[in-house]
Amino acid sequence: MTDNHSLVSGVAKRYASALFDLAEEQKAVKATEADIAAVEKLLGESEDLMRLVESPSFSAEEQIGAMGAVLEKAGIGGLTANFVKLVASNGRLFTLPDMFRGFHELAAASRGEVTASVVSAAELSDANVDALKAVLKKAVGKNVKINATVDPSLIGGLIVKVGSRMIDTSLRTRLNSLKIAMKEVG
Repeated sequence: MTDNHSLVSGVAKRYASALFDLAEEQKAVKATEADIAAVEKLLGESEDLMRLVESPSFSAEEQIGAMGAVLEKAGIGGLTANFVKLVASNGRLFTLPDMFRGFHELAAASRGEVTASVVSAAELSDANVDALKAVLKKAVGKNVKINATVDPSLIGGLIVKVGSRMIDTSLRTRLNSLKIAMKEVG
């Protein structure tokens, strides 16, 4: 399983890097990033579209045709549309979300940013996000973009991931640690 994940990650990184290089060459990084965000939104909103991307039961021709139609209807063309069609024709559409993630990372790095993944028990206010950005900027020495998600099962606290570092201050983790400690004592 780990080897397969590494293979997918490697493939996704190579494709993302190639797309980023082309976007830089054409001075279209910002436009490409916006188009990618639009495709990601479409994928997030449609289970059928996600099934098309992930399922090996669709042929490359079916994936190219369907994705081409969806992209055209959404008004997404140029570099991003050509990239998606190329990925589909190469039978790698299932790695598209990883490729897009890799592109975002490369674009952020070129701007001197890092991305922090933040999971909280409740939605963070703008003031909380700003304070968290300031603390993280001080810690990592770069501008920080925050991808915030909500997981009510955390009960309270945060889980923050920046690069390979993770800080878990969630109440759920603390309660689980306490539960384990109680089992060891008893």
